[in-house]
Amino acid sequence: MRLGADHVRVRVPATSANLGPGFDAMGLALAHFDEVEVRALGSADVHVEVTGEGAGELPTGEDHLIVRAIRAALDEVGAPQVGLHLVCHNTIPHGRGMGSSAAAVVAGILAVRMLIGEPEALHNTAAFKIASAFEGHPDNAAPAILGGATISWTSPDGPHATQLPLHPDIEPVVLVPAERCATKTARGVLPAQVPHADAAFTAGRAALLVQALSHRPELLFEATEERLHQAYRSAVMPATWELVCDLRAAGQAAVISGAGPSVLVLERASDGDAGARARAEVLAGRSGWQVLMPGFADGALAERL
Repeated sequence: MRLGADHVRVRVPATSANLGPGFDAMGLALAHFDEVEVRALGSADVHVEVTGEGAGELPTGEDHLIVRAIRAALDEVGAPQVGLHLVCHNTIPHGRGMGSSAAAVVAGILAVRMLIGEPEALHNTAAFKIASAFEGHPDNAAPAILGGATISWTSPDGPHATQLPLHPDIEPVVLVPAERCATKTARGVLPAQVPHADAAFTAGRAALLVQALSHRPELLFEATEERLHQAYRSAVMPATWELVCDLRAAGQAAVISGAGPSVLVLERASDGDAGARARAEVLAGRSGWQVLMPGFADGALAERL
């Protein structure tokens, strides 16, 4: 496989996974983006420039996650490895449960799609397979690539995903704390087994969530209940869990966003400013929470420059 371009740009949305009962399976693409420009170099040099989130913290060479994803994607399609110059403009918060690592991986893979001479060799199924291998589970990669609301799963032949229609009345709100929490830490407190009744309850709510997201947004509060993961994570993100509980006590469909510590609230436009009033009351006296109202997003976009 030869290269067909040497300068491309990719824009990837933030994502929120789990959505309460859809643990490791459901996700949303949010209109809050990272953008990266990639140049293929004739030399073997690798240099990464980062502005915004992660500036001064992230690797600037081969260890950068986007570079690693580019290397994996080039190998997957049999294209030659090249030197790279990346310019990354990051707005997705890191370590907050908004899919920043999935965005980086997807950016690298789709950059390769535009760099190679035959972009169809990295169709969405192939890109999704590589991204899921990096992430370890497909729930963030699916909405990052496909956009909107997604359900993903794995089978012996690899990961799969499908899109859900989103009801136009639903509005996502993300409450982002100053503190971070690593996904590894958040997953580390989950038990190996849960009671059968809790599993059955959550399975029923996950099924209801599909209906709520697509056709019946008035069911979102009940549809976002679950008993598999959020309460267990309260040990490592107590402020997040307290906020979720207080928002739900106020009637809001609030969940931990991904592995946390951000909080996702699925509000309804038809409720007017009721959601905003409830949020303001619950957040009163709590400092350090940023409120984002991003709207939903299509999947990642890549173009040659």
